[in-house]
Amino acid sequence: MIKAIIFDFGDVFINLDKSGALENALDLFEINEFSEDLIQTNMLYEMGQMDSATFIEFYLNRFPKCSRQDIIEAWNFILRDFPIYRLNFLKQLQRKKKFELILLSNTNEMHIDFIKNHVPFYEEFKSCFQKFYLSHEIKMRKPDAITFEYVLNDIGLRAKECLFIDDTKENTDAAEQIGIHTWNINENSEDVIDLFSIKATLF
Repeated sequence: MIKAIIFDFGDVFINLDKSGALENALDLFEINEFSEDLIQTNMLYEMGQMDSATFIEFYLNRFPKCSRQDIIEAWNFILRDFPIYRLNFLKQLQRKKKFELILLSNTNEMHIDFIKNHVPFYEEFKSCFQKFYLSHEIKMRKPDAITFEYVLNDIGLRAKECLFIDDTKENTDAAEQIGIHTWNINENSEDVIDLFSIKATLF
């Protein structure tokens, strides 16, 4: 029996432009691909191991042609619209009080600050959840098993009592390995509001 639904944030509630953001960044930095040290730095920032000022300074040192604003805009380019109907779906779920609602997102301070400034109902969205786990605050990220174990321990539920929804297969695969039910949502053809029809067998 499902007692908790654990949601990702990006491409589950807020739309992302991953390919556009990557193309924009490669053009801005005049590179063909992200080197391993850039990828590792991004991950450290996402895990709260580096503050925003240090992160921006790192990129300014690597790409001196860029301004601070260039870096911030390139970093936030991925964030797109947050359809209000998804908030309404979440609020309906909250009112029914049938499931614990949990958010587990790989994100970072700049993205959350941007969302707070551009999504007027962010605090209302956040208040729908019993627990709200952001990677840069809990200092761990998906798909590391320790991240899912931390969430399960904190909410006091067993893996089989939870459904995890995420657009990244690597993350849902990792959750499945420890016994969590999953939905690897396809953001191009599926929508979180169709949860109870697509995953009807779980409910």
